[in-house]
Amino acid sequence: MDVLVCSTQVPFMSGGLEQMVDNLVDALRGAGHRAEAVSVPTAWDRDRLYDAAMAWRMIPLDAEMVIPVNFPAYFARHPNKVPWLAHQHRAAYDGLGQPWSDFGLDPASIDDHRQLLDWDIRALAEASRRYTISEVVARRMRRWCGLDATPLYQPPPLADRLTPRSGGDGDHILCATRLEGNKRPGLFLDGLAAMGRRVPAVLAGRGSLADDLAAQVDRLGLDGRVSLAGFVPDDDLVDLFRRATAVVYAPFDEDYGFVTLQAFLAGVPVVTTVDAGGVLEWVHHEITGLVTDGTPESMGAALDRLVDDPDLARDLGRAGRELVADLSWDRVVDTLVGGRA
Repeated sequence: MDVLVCSTQVPFMSGGLEQMVDNLVDALRGAGHRAEAVSVPTAWDRDRLYDAAMAWRMIPLDAEMVIPVNFPAYFARHPNKVPWLAHQHRAAYDGLGQPWSDFGLDPASIDDHRQLLDWDIRALAEASRRYTISEVVARRMRRWCGLDATPLYQPPPLADRLTPRSGGDGDHILCATRLEGNKRPGLFLDGLAAMGRRVPAVLAGRGSLADDLAAQVDRLGLDGRVSLAGFVPDDDLVDLFRRATAVVYAPFDEDYGFVTLQAFLAGVPVVTTVDAGGVLEWVHHEITGLVTDGTPESMGAALDRLVDDPDLARDLGRAGRELVADLSWDRVVDTLVGGRA
């Protein structure tokens, strides 16, 4: 088949969704389809939110199938539209009234929210089949739009290179994430400061909070203990995962969370929080990791526990690896193209 993978992004920004698109296109081509990614620039601020949505309605898509993966790409017109959504526009839904959203609780914001909801329902209802990257995203669609979708899980980037270390204990605690408010990297630093053990740690990633986090390291007395690594090349990132005692990943209501699966493939347990969203579809307390209430004291205690009990850390990491071992791009392609779950 000729398949177009449709997405939108803010120019000059790239992250997990762009990796997902590239991997899907590669997997479709590997299965014998002619596949290509089509991306339209967008702006997430309220005043320009509908511009890209209207653009998608007018773009000719000459293919046998289109797979939109995010808002507002699913506004594309096509008789064989099969969304596989990473997210809708979260700022207008679960972000309504949150500090990180420009959709407040004022009358103008509520009016815009209702208009977007109406548009989303119409556009998504055009699809005969709908998939999401996690149950969390499917649940949001059911809650807000009254539409059903089926979760379809994917392997994370670097899946073929992440293997458990051959022996020995880990030598650091790792947090690999974008340095943005919804990813909450500051919780990682607070948890480290609350630990009884002084274990080396690495915070890897880039983002708008980099300077604030550097100041937090100084304020908490973590200088010399925490490495603020910034962008880390793939080879080094694989090594960081494999040598970690534990990975901290505590975003707010995450859509999916590649970091969780990457840690598990490396045989490393994950410490997270009760409000981490899609992360909790994989991190099961005392089975594949430790789930905390998000306070510095609880995160610090969880990390101390894994450092003090390497056997527990290995057992949790091993269980995590077993949980994600069967994820495959072949199944993703078979499901999206053939409708086989």
